[in-house]
Amino acid sequence: MSKTIHNQALPGGASRFGWLKLLVIVAVATTVATIIAVWATTHYIFPKELRPVTLSPGEERALDVKLERMHLPHKGDTSSQQRPESTWETPLEPERYSEDAGGREIAFSEKELNALLANNTNLAKKLAIDLDDDMVSMKLLVPLEEGLPLFGGKTLKVTAGLELAYAGGKPVVAFKGVSLWGVPLPNAWLGNLKNVDLVKEFGAEEGFWNSFAAGVDNVKVEKGSLRVRLKE
Repeated sequence: MSKTIHNQALPGGASRFGWLKLLVIVAVATTVATIIAVWATTHYIFPKELRPVTLSPGEERALDVKLERMHLPHKGDTSSQQRPESTWETPLEPERYSEDAGGREIAFSEKELNALLANNTNLAKKLAIDLDDDMVSMKLLVPLEEGLPLFGGKTLKVTAGLELAYAGGKPVVAFKGVSLWGVPLPNAWLGNLKNVDLVKEFGAEEGFWNSFAAGVDNVKVEKGSLRVRLKE
């Protein structure tokens, strides 16, 4: 008799053990999902800032050489650091005009472009540029005003892609898309310009795109680098 009762109790105990195990699994899964959701919200949906790019000493010297050739201020230019706010107060030396054929080519690496943002603008923690084959991508963080409903005080994350290449003797410039918080915007909201070559579409008319195309001799975007050569 006792043997029968003992055998009958086993299924009930096993059932209780199964429910307990299931509750533990659900609790652990819920905790992990909550942690992931909080992390995604704070780091992806509502990120606070981007990490500015820093160059090594050798990379900084190479960038300084490029900026000096373009007569732009750079870290190694001590005279520009001591220059008064108004550049008109600084006397210029007379100089005969000349053109350097090599000066028509502009080349920057991805790190150099992002370092320029970090050193010369307040966008270092809000804007990041990525260079890949025939593609320039952008990540932008836009703080929203506190008074806005639902998203007030949050950060809007915008990502965008731009095709930039050279084909058929002309530059190719085309929007690949724009996303808000990782959600791609419909083509209709972008004026139906997605994947449209702006130079081909509008370059035949007199205006900006016509003049832009006429002045560019070549454009080359590769992973981590951008190179533009201008015509005479």
